[in-house]
Amino acid sequence: MKKIATVVPYPFLPALSGGQKLISLFNSHLGQQSELHVIGTPNNEIPPNAAYRFYPLLKEKRWRYIDPTLPARIIRLIKEKQIEIIILEHPYLGWLIPFLRIFTKVIVMCHTHNVESERFRSIGKSWWKLLSIYEGYVLRKCDLVFCITEEDKEYMVEKMKVSAEKCLFVPYGIEAKQAPQNKHIAKQAICDQYHLDVGLPLLFFNGVLDYKPNLDALEIILHTIQPKLKSKQYRCNILIAGNKLPVSFNQLKAFNKELIFYVGFVDDIDFYTKAADILLNPVISGGGVKTKMIEAIGLNTTVISVKSGAKGVSQEWSGEKLIIVPDNDWDQFTDAIISAEAVRNTLTPEKFYAVFSWDQIIGRVIKEF
Repeated sequence: MKKIATVVPYPFLPALSGGQKLISLFNSHLGQQSELHVIGTPNNEIPPNAAYRFYPLLKEKRWRYIDPTLPARIIRLIKEKQIEIIILEHPYLGWLIPFLRIFTKVIVMCHTHNVESERFRSIGKSWWKLLSIYEGYVLRKCDLVFCITEEDKEYMVEKMKVSAEKCLFVPYGIEAKQAPQNKHIAKQAICDQYHLDVGLPLLFFNGVLDYKPNLDALEIILHTIQPKLKSKQYRCNILIAGNKLPVSFNQLKAFNKELIFYVGFVDDIDFYTKAADILLNPVISGGGVKTKMIEAIGLNTTVISVKSGAKGVSQEWSGEKLIIVPDNDWDQFTDAIISAEAVRNTLTPEKFYAVFSWDQIIGRVIKEF
């Protein structure tokens, strides 16, 4: 088995966000097929049965990103454990690469979650160009770059001049290997819990709600999509999940009469997603792949998404379970919700699981080692 180390620059357990889940699941599955050592911050809740050894070598404070004492600690671990490959989660700690080249013989890889500079550009950060220069430098210095979408891969090759030969498509993965057959049971359970009419379509939206792209999407659901559905006499229940909803929204109580309900943070998000007939994705800004879309399609839930939010998920793989509409065309978005009734009973294609199941993904990664 290959001896591998991953470096995670921020807390990822418990995994609450899509990025944290990506790191958690990637390491769990990689650890089952390698001797894996994970380097991270002390404020992680590592389970006792983890498939890897964990080393809290990074500081908790934000200055860990520029900690001048970090290279020595990582190099010491590499030599002690005879690590052959080191994988950086995100490019932020890419400044370590020159030290690793000088003092070790490890192969250096970067596991990207998106093009970070483009994500910050999309939400209006003025310093995104500086980040783009640094990001491109780091990716060019790596021996292998894991790209979460084919679009990101093309961007890195064309805009950042990263060699195409060292860019590997490694998408966000799912545990499911085939479409579940018990969606109706999950829907009945959720409807019973919240006293909802199980005969109505169940729509679902989730995300960290103090993140502006998600909050903007929630505003669109509340003030544009639902009123348009109502004007077309389409009745449905809409559940909103996620933590950090601003206090000013008053837990969406004013919208309960419109059959919109806030359920807060839920531990088993997959159960809610499986219960839903439709996952709503009106998220336009923020960049990156929307992991909740991949999870939803894997759970045989139809996804309706704006074009910007559908990055990384091809309709060739997802078939009728993914409906894409133009950005900001909310009339077409609501029409898609209504017409999605016709595809409720279709199954997610097997091709989708061949691309996105973790077993398949890690198998392709290991072959590159």
